[in-house]
Amino acid sequence: MTIIDTRTPEPKRFIPGATGDWEVIIGLEVHAQVTSNAKLFSGASTEFGAEPNQNVSLVDAAMPGMLPVINKECVAQAIRTGLGLKAQINLKSVFDRKNYFYPDLPQGYQISQYKQPIVGEGEIEIEIDGGAKTVGIERLHLEQDAGKSIHDQHPEFSYVDLNRSGVALMEIVSRPDLRSAKEAQAYVTKLRTILRYLGTCDGDMEKGNLRADVNVSVRRPGDEFGTRCEIKNVNSIRFIGQAVEVEARRQIDIIEDGGTIDQETRLFDSAKGETRSMRSKEDAHDYRYFPDPDLLPLEFEQAWVEELAQHLPELPDDKKNRLIAEMGLSAYDASILVSDKVIADYFEAVAKGRDGKQAANWVINNLLGKLNETGQDIDESPVSPAQLGAILDLIKSGDISGQIAKELFEIVWAEGGDPAKIVEERGMKQVTDTGAIEAAVDEVIAANPDKAEQAREKPNMAGWFVGQVMKATGGKANPQAVNQLVREKLGIEG
Repeated sequence: MTIIDTRTPEPKRFIPGATGDWEVIIGLEVHAQVTSNAKLFSGASTEFGAEPNQNVSLVDAAMPGMLPVINKECVAQAIRTGLGLKAQINLKSVFDRKNYFYPDLPQGYQISQYKQPIVGEGEIEIEIDGGAKTVGIERLHLEQDAGKSIHDQHPEFSYVDLNRSGVALMEIVSRPDLRSAKEAQAYVTKLRTILRYLGTCDGDMEKGNLRADVNVSVRRPGDEFGTRCEIKNVNSIRFIGQAVEVEARRQIDIIEDGGTIDQETRLFDSAKGETRSMRSKEDAHDYRYFPDPDLLPLEFEQAWVEELAQHLPELPDDKKNRLIAEMGLSAYDASILVSDKVIADYFEAVAKGRDGKQAANWVINNLLGKLNETGQDIDESPVSPAQLGAILDLIKSGDISGQIAKELFEIVWAEGGDPAKIVEERGMKQVTDTGAIEAAVDEVIAANPDKAEQAREKPNMAGWFVGQVMKATGGKANPQAVNQLVREKLGIEG
């Protein structure tokens, strides 16, 4: 489970209209590392955490005469992603050389796609403040990642690690349809969820497997788009929101002071809460794109696309609608459960053959609440779906009450074990013997004659007697039976 804090520091918060009527225009270029054992054009491993320059082939190091050979699985993953984004799949696409010099780019160019990408226009639906908004996808193209420059190990040298060189990336480019930091965060969150459901990218932003270039401009509503600035390589949902707000504030301040915005590439400094200029923003002609002469156009048949489509998993929006329709869940609960594939799988394992609403309540409030409290992910949960399901079965059978179930959950969380055996061995089974319950009710009423008289005049006070009986029986009495007997003994109707 990934719990995302989308809050931003109050001093940096951007409020549209605070210093005039401004609109923020946001477009995102999300770079998602393709889930694949090998790189895009070589057989080198993509394993994370290897020693520097261990996962490098001759192709990745740009040795003379080494030719790229495309990885079919990376192509398939791009197609699956395009289908998941309801996008056009182009049966013919072209790889281009994007020319620029940097020490961690040994070829002196990046193999990417420009005018003819593998995936065309699509869309994603996001939820904002209880409403839905559709965000357009302009394109998805495949490209190879660069290596990594390391500057902090020795004051006089920079080092280059080529382990990431040639790793397959999907660059997913949105339309400039986003209008707030909150919308930008919701978009990346939803996109990452879709990628994880599809299994095409693990979405791990801490490892750099998903990162975003954030394009921000501002304008007066109804005016033409303003000059945009691109904030490079933002690597968390929270930072995306902060970067948008800080950059929008910066641009508004410049314009309101009579200045103009320079088109440039900037970095976001999360520690200082500011963006800083890196370089002027390049246009396409600066990269001198041209078709890569070592790679033929990529062509495949529609039949392959249809075969891949047949094996796609159920995606979050479809799963949400099904949970609402089949289990009667609220839209809110269903949204929480489908927000992460691991959570959804856990819930469905618990709910199988059981009451869906009860299962949802326990997974959301008890399990996820406890995980949030302990800072654990759901795949680290000490309570398995089978164990939680067994607790719900004990509630249904009447062996335990809801209160006892909560105590049992804590025991299983801390110690593990079979819930049914724990209940038996520790004497936690609910008391359903009406004779024993009646005796406890009589005793409590006899010990509190004044309160009994008050309860007959004010029936709401019957709850106090129920609580005392539950306390007297160690919480093991059946609450429904206790409530019924209390009202009968006190002569309260209804």
